[in-house]
Amino acid sequence: MSKISKLFKGVSGSSSSSKSKHRARGGPSPHEAIHKLRDTEDMLTKKQDYLEKRIEQEVAIAKKHGTRNKRAALQALKRKKRLEQQLTQIDGTLSTIEFQRESLENSHTNSEVVRNMGYASQAMKKVHESMDLNKIDDLMDDINEQKDVAREINDAISRPQGDDFDEDELLAELEELEQEQMDDSMKSMGGLPSVPSGRLPSASTSYRATTKRREDEDDMRMLASWAT
Repeated sequence: MSKISKLFKGVSGSSSSSKSKHRARGGPSPHEAIHKLRDTEDMLTKKQDYLEKRIEQEVAIAKKHGTRNKRAALQALKRKKRLEQQLTQIDGTLSTIEFQRESLENSHTNSEVVRNMGYASQAMKKVHESMDLNKIDDLMDDINEQKDVAREINDAISRPQGDDFDEDELLAELEELEQEQMDDSMKSMGGLPSVPSGRLPSASTSYRATTKRREDEDDMRMLASWAT
């Protein structure tokens, strides 16, 4: 048996063994599949680097022989073309694997999200089962009642004490203080003329006196005219 046959047989045997293990476990997990795809990407990337170096070598060989040794130069260019074809195939394979890995990662993420949401839903349902809406309403009533009590206590504490004064008396006292202030201001400015101590004549008394004086003056003028 050739080495190539042994290699394919080994690969086939390991693949069959891996498949049987996966079947026994119900198929590979998303994590395992993603890990395998990443390993494959690494392997193909390394092969890309190898092929690119081989292509550079074949180009150097073709340049070295040139037209002096056309046969060797052409052989080098043919090998370069085959290597470039392999490189193109690997690029396409990497794109496919990358798409498959990203899709699997997204699917795995969505599966985890949905599963965790299911756990949360079950936990929420369990919490709600232990709750009684009537008890919650009673609790809220108690809370509101305690808020009212606390508000009344605050009002009672903050209410001024011992300030029960007559407002009219306070206004009268304020007027006296203002009058004192005005008096002090007038004194500082030199004061007002002194007020007569006697009683001032009223308006009616002054009018009668003026009228009496005029009558007397008229009588005197009349007497003077008779005398002449």
